[in-house]
Amino acid sequence: MLTVENLVLHGGLTLNFELAAGECLVVTGPSGSGKTLLLRALADLDPVSGNIFLNGHERQDFGGPEWRSRVRYFAAEPGWWEETPRPHFSAAKDDRPALEELGLTEPLLDRPIRELSTGERQRLAILRGLADDPDILLFDEPTSALDADARGRVELLISRALQHDKCVILVSHDEAQAKRLATRRLVLQGKKARFEEL
Repeated sequence: MLTVENLVLHGGLTLNFELAAGECLVVTGPSGSGKTLLLRALADLDPVSGNIFLNGHERQDFGGPEWRSRVRYFAAEPGWWEETPRPHFSAAKDDRPALEELGLTEPLLDRPIRELSTGERQRLAILRGLADDPDILLFDEPTSALDADARGRVELLISRALQHDKCVILVSHDEAQAKRLATRRLVLQGKKARFEEL
């Protein structure tokens, strides 16, 4: 489903890998090793050299917005462009079951975003990003600000996405989480990278 060929990140780190439908790859490494840069490169948010293919079609075959709707990046601290969350969600779509699934309530949609906790913003951003059903989900520490209950709810959502043949690349420092969700690990360290089975 996702093929990466000769993708060059900062410092000359070059990556080649493939991800099949329903596969989760966890990415680890010290701060500054390029984990977020990798996700942003895959989402076509930063210029990089190399080739990225989605179902055999090269990134350049897509317009930027179309690619990013298929290959969705979930930032560790999501951005918002309205005062409250509600305008970020489709009025035609009933989001209440999904909100409840993540331990959220509908009144949160009308609260000022600045008043929401980091964890609430993270979970709302995940729902926002899943609304148009992307194929590739790029999560940058999606549960870093969550308690155990909320973390479990997000992991269940990711597991269901994998069951529906989505590809997931997950930056996480949680070893237990990696083993629950992923089948392989990509370790970034300086100019080197290695893959490990989980």
